[in-house]
Amino acid sequence: MKIYLIGYMASGKTKLGCRLAGLTGFSFLDLDELFEMRYRLSVFDFFEKYGEEAFRRIEQRLLLETEQLDRTVIATGGGTPCFPGNMDFIRQHGISIYIRMTVPDLAERLKQVRKKRPLLKDVPQGGMESFIEKQFAERESFYLRADYIVDGPDITAEEILKLPRIAAMLNPS
Repeated sequence: MKIYLIGYMASGKTKLGCRLAGLTGFSFLDLDELFEMRYRLSVFDFFEKYGEEAFRRIEQRLLLETEQLDRTVIATGGGTPCFPGNMDFIRQHGISIYIRMTVPDLAERLKQVRKKRPLLKDVPQGGMESFIEKQFAERESFYLRADYIVDGPDITAEEILKLPRIAAMLNPS
């Protein structure tokens, strides 16, 4: 079984995923880290050189490779669920959890790291919230298709383990 963590960038997917993997004994996979390891290029540099569309096609191929995995927690990129067919794949091959955050919370987190995020590199500091709101309008319908919606930033891995399908998967009777 696989657990896919989805949500906007900086919503805490990687941190929560590592903690979940540690508690369950599952492996942990971050799709962005897999991309960077495999292509020996940062996501930021790839975006700069080849653009978002090329990145999303490769990201989708990496996502499809997760079909072969078992007992794995997978942190997706913020845009992964929004590429055609990806959310259907995620729902078909695992349990999906949307880590929902407020726009102000995301803006605060992203102000610290925006130079590392390709979609934010040209967004002025004062325009962060309006940029996030606009992207949210485009993305949230995909995120809301998740099996579970949890509110960050304070969600814990222990709380995730109590979600009915997760608990049943870990403790079959």
